[in-house]
Amino acid sequence: MTTFDDRERAFENMYSRDQELQFKIIARRNRLLGQWAAELMGLTQEESDSYAKDVVRADFEEAGDEDVIRKVLGDLTSAGVECDDARIREALEHKFVEARRQFMESLG
Repeated sequence: MTTFDDRERAFENMYSRDQELQFKIIARRNRLLGQWAAELMGLTQEESDSYAKDVVRADFEEAGDEDVIRKVLGDLTSAGVECDDARIREALEHKFVEARRQFMESLG
């Protein structure tokens, strides 16, 4: 193996770890968003846990955040909670920061 091959493999490994870390943070962010929305809807703890998992699963429908935003907005609207797209996007940003903080704390 050459130094170039070693470097290439190291960059590939770093990229893979970064992608895995990003996936875990996004999944945690979505769970936190689901818990936030569940609280707004007045769900029980058991219902909240189930709903948060549903929000995480919703993210697998398409690339990006639109599938999650659409689900949460639709559910909040159906539950009679006054909410709009901008409020959910703001909550999504806050939950991302919180998820990243929680994940980093769990590492060290």
